[in-house]
Amino acid sequence: MGTLFLVPTPVGNLEDITARALRVLREADLILAEDTRTTGNLLRHFEISNAMLSYHKFNEHQTVQSVVNRLKAGETIAVVSDAGTPGISDPGFLVAREAIREGVEVITLPGATAFVPALVSSGLPCDKFCFEGFLPQKKGRQTRLEELSREPRTIILYESPHRVVKTLEQLAEIFGPERPVSACREISKVYEQSVRGTVQEVLDHFRREEPRGEFVIVVGGYEGAQAATTEPTTNENNTESKKLSKYQRKLLEQS
Repeated sequence: MGTLFLVPTPVGNLEDITARALRVLREADLILAEDTRTTGNLLRHFEISNAMLSYHKFNEHQTVQSVVNRLKAGETIAVVSDAGTPGISDPGFLVAREAIREGVEVITLPGATAFVPALVSSGLPCDKFCFEGFLPQKKGRQTRLEELSREPRTIILYESPHRVVKTLEQLAEIFGPERPVSACREISKVYEQSVRGTVQEVLDHFRREEPRGEFVIVVGGYEGAQAATTEPTTNENNTESKKLSKYQRKLLEQS
């Protein structure tokens, strides 16, 4: 039997890759890549020359059995996505499940993923959280948001830049405009930014400034919605406003 490795790759800064990840990629008999062009650039940067096979959501069901057969024949195969940890809103789950069913050893390396730094830097409780990933684009989206509106844990969403404003508008409508939120974009890249405040405050920010880059939206849980927030702030040494947010003022008035 061979071994299946799920290997995280940088979500931004190439220095985020681990020495162990580089060793596994060098030693693997085959690398399954979500996009061979993207992974090829990464491998060339680190002077790794290895066989690759395209493996993505459009072909994984057709490819998985041949991959498992190669693992059963003794090959070492590494799975990578374009960025982050395979299986987290990216291909990886199916081949891991089928390999496990066939008795193949599956090892996932620790490493880069977008939601962890976004969560930890959000200022919202991170001891318990609900990772939702991408919401349904159409069917079931409203229903899922209504279900999540009563979720007591901190909620993590992935979103593309052209849907950020729409998502924040829906959060304001369903969760309430005063729910605390942190919108983090371009994680581990040059223009990384976190905008924190109430849903309404962060929505107003991105109505003024066009969203750019991939987003992680971190939302305070239902029971934790009383957490104080400040006016929208960013990690770019922004000195916008040190006034209390409307939500903080409301809390003080009630105390």
